[in-house]
Amino acid sequence: MVQQRRAVYALAALSAATFCYVTTEVLPIGLLTLIAPDLGRTRSEAGLLVTGYAVVVMIVALPLTRVTRRVPRRPLLAGALGVFAAATAVSAFATSYEVLLAARLVSATTNGVFWAVVFPVAISMFPANIRGRIVARLSIGNALGPVLGVPLGTWLGGQAGWRAAFIAMAIFGFVTCVAVALLLPSITPQESAAETGPMPDRHRFVVLLVATILAVTGAMGAFTYMTVFLLDVSGFAAASLGILLFVQGSFGVAGTWAVGRVLDRFPLGVVLGLLGLITAAMLGLYGGGSSKLLTIPLLAVAGMSFSSLIAGIQHRIMQVAPSTTDMASASLSVAFNFGLAAGSFIGAGLLATAGVRVIPLFGGLLTAAAFALLAGHEMSRKRRRGHETVRRNPDLQPVGHSAAHA
Repeated sequence: MVQQRRAVYALAALSAATFCYVTTEVLPIGLLTLIAPDLGRTRSEAGLLVTGYAVVVMIVALPLTRVTRRVPRRPLLAGALGVFAAATAVSAFATSYEVLLAARLVSATTNGVFWAVVFPVAISMFPANIRGRIVARLSIGNALGPVLGVPLGTWLGGQAGWRAAFIAMAIFGFVTCVAVALLLPSITPQESAAETGPMPDRHRFVVLLVATILAVTGAMGAFTYMTVFLLDVSGFAAASLGILLFVQGSFGVAGTWAVGRVLDRFPLGVVLGLLGLITAAMLGLYGGGSSKLLTIPLLAVAGMSFSSLIAGIQHRIMQVAPSTTDMASASLSVAFNFGLAAGSFIGAGLLATAGVRVIPLFGGLLTAAAFALLAGHEMSRKRRRGHETVRRNPDLQPVGHSAAHA
């Protein structure tokens, strides 16, 4: 009983750690207008604090995960959080853009290892039959980052300066580091990352990674410029943006919690269903985004489905992992950050050329492509299995099959 309670507390600490990472990664977006003039840089240069972070994660996630495969998980996670907290503190007191960028990039190096290890560690503390629920509970920290962490950090930056927001995240990161060090049980790499997932399949794994890139590129392309869409297309007042983004984010948190109840029973069905929902929401925003009445529920569905989708994909990627689950999670982190950077870049190009109205259409087409890729791959697998079964057992052929080919 004591061990089970400790596992629950450790899961809460790990979820808080995911909140720290997600919030700090995208925090400069809300503080661009404060950071740029203070350090004598343009807003686009300040934006590189987010883009550069994502690029470093893509580069170092896989090699660092491989290098640290034999390191016990408690000191590895606590150490990553300690470096993260220290780098965030340096960011807060940076006297130049170069120092701030360097501190951000140091923090990014720990990001890849953290995301590679945190999910396998979390599920190793609980029975195998509730792994989907544990993934969803851990993912609540991710979902809370955009809806709670970034708005609070932006508000704090507006009240006390952008450095105050980074100081707050550094303190929270340090507290989380201590909590993880104290609460997480001793876990060996073998316990947190089995040799393969329970359903190892290299083809499914690769297809899922490609689908993730498509879905994240489409969704993040739309979400990055959602405030512009709400102002210019839907016609909302600027004062309404905070409430609208809160609706989007809060439905994401609720959806992530709800998905945990069905993820273990329908791992693939959940991913496909959520891809269908986010596609419908994106295309709905393109077609009916000029109506305030339609935009609000569509925004809620988009937020709910995307946040839940991340949990669903994370669970599925560890199921079909052809090698260790930590390497699979590192690969997913690379795919996600690639999609994030690509979505923001393509969205910016569309904004400058075609206008913000078409960005949800772009997002919906890419999430639809992700759905078609996953569903098509599963259907082709079933057809192949059916043909192989008939070939091995000719007596199972349907009546009339031989006559038709006589």
